[in-house]
Amino acid sequence: MSRAATNLQIDSARLWGSIHETAQFGATAKGGVRRLTLSREDKQVRDWFRKACEDAGLEVHVDALGSQFGLRKGRDMSKLPVGIGSHLDTQPTGGKYDGILGTLGALEVIRTLNDAGIETEAPICVVNWTNEEGSRFAPAMMASAAYVGDFTTDDILSRKDAEGTTVGQALDGIGYRGDKPVGFQKLGCFVELHIEQGPILEAEGKTIGVVDSGQGVLWYDGKISGFESHAGSTPMPLRRDALATLSEIVLAMESIATKHGPNAVGTIGEAVIANPSRNVIPGEIAFTMDCRSADGAIMDALDRDLRAAIAEIAARRKVEVKIDLVWRKPPTHFDPKLIAAVENAAKTLGYSSRRITSGAGHDACNLNTIMPAAMVFVPCKDGISHNELEDATQGDCAAGTNVLMHTVLAIAGVAS
Repeated sequence: MSRAATNLQIDSARLWGSIHETAQFGATAKGGVRRLTLSREDKQVRDWFRKACEDAGLEVHVDALGSQFGLRKGRDMSKLPVGIGSHLDTQPTGGKYDGILGTLGALEVIRTLNDAGIETEAPICVVNWTNEEGSRFAPAMMASAAYVGDFTTDDILSRKDAEGTTVGQALDGIGYRGDKPVGFQKLGCFVELHIEQGPILEAEGKTIGVVDSGQGVLWYDGKISGFESHAGSTPMPLRRDALATLSEIVLAMESIATKHGPNAVGTIGEAVIANPSRNVIPGEIAFTMDCRSADGAIMDALDRDLRAAIAEIAARRKVEVKIDLVWRKPPTHFDPKLIAAVENAAKTLGYSSRRITSGAGHDACNLNTIMPAAMVFVPCKDGISHNELEDATQGDCAAGTNVLMHTVLAIAGVAS
């Protein structure tokens, strides 16, 4: 690599300006961002991003699920592009950095290479993946899952939001149903920059997280069927209380995840009482469970122990509990060569770093099933994400983007 490329740094102020400029699309009163997939606000940021990519000389295409691909040509166009990027959609009460940093950081890499007049051997492709968050449409990481073949395009296009609008209708509504088939843009590998969404880097005073794995996920839908009866006249020993049953299940999950820790977590994030009333013992509750681990054996143990505990609770309380496993995603183990490239870039640039496991799912985790992939993490304040208080420093965002750029240069090569 040339000396100019070795010493290259991104424009920190320009990146910071882009982050805060795009935060206006869906800005909330509390300083966060509400930009649901394929909403009016999503169209606004997509239009901004498309123009920015075109202004940077990228050839932009959109696929049938609305994902945006901006291609920067390399000297050797027979080589598959190095993919970089993330997403621009947010949670209903999201922040300025989750996904956005990775996408705008990728754009900043291109802008910096342009400014320096650096041509890479392999092309580079900047990607904005549709519906990573999954807050409006299910599943999360929808477009990248279709890209790797986990779902068909027609299946995803038919998915509906809470109001009954399909993905296809929403794409047409904002003009982002692209003319390219899903998978048209082949990639040789993918590197994603992201805030950690956890407290480890900040707590340890590390600037860069070298992500070597991602947690596997178990998602369950549950239903408890007890018996509705009068809250005043039903003796305690004769009750078949669905909510009391759920309370035991919540504590059992907490205990089981703790037992299998530190590499295990479990959450019951939704619970709905059917026909709730102040003076009626709840008879039916629907709920969800989310269990995660980076170890496949621990995932199996979580499933086994949870089912055993729930069966015991149900029998003792004389209620019926049905548990359906609706999604199982195996743990992700990122490509060793790309991990080493990220680690080497951080070391060369003088940033403190550590290996880290991603607790959240990301598009890179899906892509890793069909191509080499890796991730770069930077700290976020107090580990907070999926919240309007989400925050990161300009210096850390710049550091992560510098590591992304030098990882890309190591992979793509600098044309001589």
